[in-house]
Amino acid sequence: MPLTPLLGHQQTRERLSAAIRADRLPQVLLVTGPAGVGKQRLALWLAERLMCEAQGDEPCGRCLPCRRVAGLVHPDVHWLVPIPRPKASDSDKQVEEAGASLEGAMAERRETGRWGPPDGMASHGIAAARLLQRRAGLTSAEGGWRVFVIGRAERLVPQESSPEAANALLKLLEEPPAKSVFVLTTAAPGLVLPTIRSRTVPVRVGRLSDGEVREWAVAQQLDASEEEILAARGSIGRLTGGDDEGARKARAAAVAVLEAIERGAQETALVSIRQGVAQARGEFTAMLDALADELASRARLSATRPGSVRRAEAHAAGIEAVLATRERVQGNLNPQLAMATLAEELASLGAA
Repeated sequence: MPLTPLLGHQQTRERLSAAIRADRLPQVLLVTGPAGVGKQRLALWLAERLMCEAQGDEPCGRCLPCRRVAGLVHPDVHWLVPIPRPKASDSDKQVEEAGASLEGAMAERRETGRWGPPDGMASHGIAAARLLQRRAGLTSAEGGWRVFVIGRAERLVPQESSPEAANALLKLLEEPPAKSVFVLTTAAPGLVLPTIRSRTVPVRVGRLSDGEVREWAVAQQLDASEEEILAARGSIGRLTGGDDEGARKARAAAVAVLEAIERGAQETALVSIRQGVAQARGEFTAMLDALADELASRARLSATRPGSVRRAEAHAAGIEAVLATRERVQGNLNPQLAMATLAEELASLGAA
């Protein structure tokens, strides 16, 4: 099943088309906006626009390149999404396993035409970075553009255990190959690694209109009431149920952690004890994502208040601590131990 046509974001599409016509399209873009509004679909629209034989302001949707992109089978369009950490110990086998995981994700999306949130433990890790480098090092299969879409770019984890992979990835984004475009998407730009973010050109998209959400629901033959469409608040992901419930649960847990830290050491210890064991690690990492997002929101708020610079700096340091904890959890660190260490660090920073 091909992907549904992109709805909305008309001004953004016009700006991107104008940049293509003027041969001024940035090679590394960071598309940001609310969850569920079509950021990854916009990135794939850009791939269609670049590959389309008609070369109009909009992809024709009929030519073979357009149909290949919409069917997720174009050899020069690479869509990377967060995947589970490979189990192999050999680095080459890890890359092969990452490729197989990505192909499995694409096969599912070809079948349904939709996608939901990744598992809490999924990320863009070292193997995915190496896979991206390998694919970027190849020549174009059809002699034209190559497009690399990196969905959920906030899941690009710090690669302290493999600095050579991290440095190669940064160099790739700083000096991308000719006729290659990298599109990173995220609903949480503050969680994207600063070293990555500084190498991108931002593209902000907003919520869809209620009419656009309604049009999408009709096209998908989705039985959605008018109340559900209005409650979606411009997010297709919210309409389909996506990660809404999981996101609310993770955010509530993150706020509870910060409130416990504010109440003192005894409450902080209880929060650590309540964390799930190994099998709940996905929920724990989702909570860490929400915790980093909450600290980013507090940092932005503190930065606007006179005399709150130190508070904003504490929140920023807290985000770094949360992201470092998230990487350690990927290595099978017990969530209870990880939470105890993180809570102590956040308390010492004054980041709660």
